[in-house]
Amino acid sequence: MKEQPIAYLCSEYPAISHTFIYREIQSLRKEGLTVHTASIRKPAGLDIMTPDEQKEARDTLMVLDQSIPEILTAHLRCLAQNPAGYLKMASAALRLSHTGPKNPIKAIAYFAEAGILLQWTRKNGIAHIHEHFANPTAIVAILMKQYGGITYSISVHGPDIFYTVDSAMLQEKIREASFVRCISHYCRSQVMRLADPEIWNRFHIVRCGIDPDLYAPRPDPGNATANLLCVGRLVPAKGQHILLEACAILNKQGTPFHLAFVGDGPDRASLEKHARSHGIETRVTFTGALGQDKVREHYDRADIFVLASFAEGVPVVLMEAMAKEIPVISTRITGIPELIDHEHDGLLAVPGDPEDLARQLAALITDPDLRTRLGKAGRQKVIERYNQHTNNQSLSRHFLNQRNQP
Repeated sequence: MKEQPIAYLCSEYPAISHTFIYREIQSLRKEGLTVHTASIRKPAGLDIMTPDEQKEARDTLMVLDQSIPEILTAHLRCLAQNPAGYLKMASAALRLSHTGPKNPIKAIAYFAEAGILLQWTRKNGIAHIHEHFANPTAIVAILMKQYGGITYSISVHGPDIFYTVDSAMLQEKIREASFVRCISHYCRSQVMRLADPEIWNRFHIVRCGIDPDLYAPRPDPGNATANLLCVGRLVPAKGQHILLEACAILNKQGTPFHLAFVGDGPDRASLEKHARSHGIETRVTFTGALGQDKVREHYDRADIFVLASFAEGVPVVLMEAMAKEIPVISTRITGIPELIDHEHDGLLAVPGDPEDLARQLAALITDPDLRTRLGKAGRQKVIERYNQHTNNQSLSRHFLNQRNQP
């Protein structure tokens, strides 16, 4: 008997900043699961994505691309197929005007999206949906569950979602989910904090991961000046202004370096101004958003990878760098110490402290042997605990187990 397909629902898929979701889905498909994909909106930056990602976008349902007649037709079919379930879903959507987002426009939008997705799942024989980040698309999944015939699960990353528990309806999302995939012990502890102990057995740690073969050790780049690399969106949570201040300290100490920011975001202009104000603009490059093939080229040229974040789950870019045997520096926050054991497979700095970050950077810049040792240990950590194929075998079992529930 052929296994019933599942669906992944994202607010934007595939996405430049969340390529690990694309790779996760590909890995699950290799495990034998049939995974369909749906995205609320059409992704930005398709032109710089890989050809495989562009094909994935063409094969993905783009919910907001549906016309008004198509939306109305989907809802009329939902009503005809299950009148009681449709009214229950409508009632749940109506409550969103008073709870959670407390926004009638959003409530109508989620209701409209749920109808489109219900018909799409019916057409493709899908009875279970998985959603990443527990963001507003999980509210759409809740509405679909109210209609009937659909179950859902969520991956929770944190920490942002833990700051907006009420407006995000996180407790309800957790309570109604068939299971919750937590990416770290820190994440699971926060989910447990919000839930009745009777359902803690639904919370499973399945770490994110990368393909160690795709991110194989890079050759020694042989740079005369240490090449520092930071990959990620240019947003406040990433602490990139602190990184620039740490680099300014290195500059005053006469320590040579070059820093590359790979990524884009609302903080770019402020970061460029910050670099100029500290007199290090000639030592800093902003590449903008790049596709994964180009990002890997920057990894290959890097001596040190650094992420000075204030808020993170467990960054996949750290795993990528570690797999390539690039020594990494990040901060002692949330789930990052589960990935990086200080002075064993990377270095950890005090968050928000440019002087401590500068000390960690100087330690690696001036000690090639330390870079080599930490780089090799970092790759071993990724192979042992953050291999996407091994971890996704566990995720696949959770999908299969929930589908076998009575």
